[in-house]
Amino acid sequence: MAITIKNIVELYDRDVFTTKGQYAGRVKDVEIDLSRGRIRALAVEVAKGSFLEAILGGKKTLIVPYSLISSIGDIVLIKYDFSELQKEQTAQETK
Repeated sequence: MAITIKNIVELYDRDVFTTKGQYAGRVKDVEIDLSRGRIRALAVEVAKGSFLEAILGGKKTLIVPYSLISSIGDIVLIKYDFSELQKEQTAQETK
């Protein structure tokens, strides 16, 4: 996905769901690979009381790598592979 400033701004506060239809939260930040001009990851603010909050132990933000994003439209769909998401989250925390 080639990106523009308009594309990035429109992503903020967009609802995020899994491909199984579970609500995950809202997009709060976007990580961009400037050398390639592509989205690297999305920071999703986890919804209170959601299944993700229980999985992440109360953490407020989940980093979702672009490889786990199924589609971006009116909503963002992420693939339902939480073992991969937890690995990415751990890697982000150790930086």
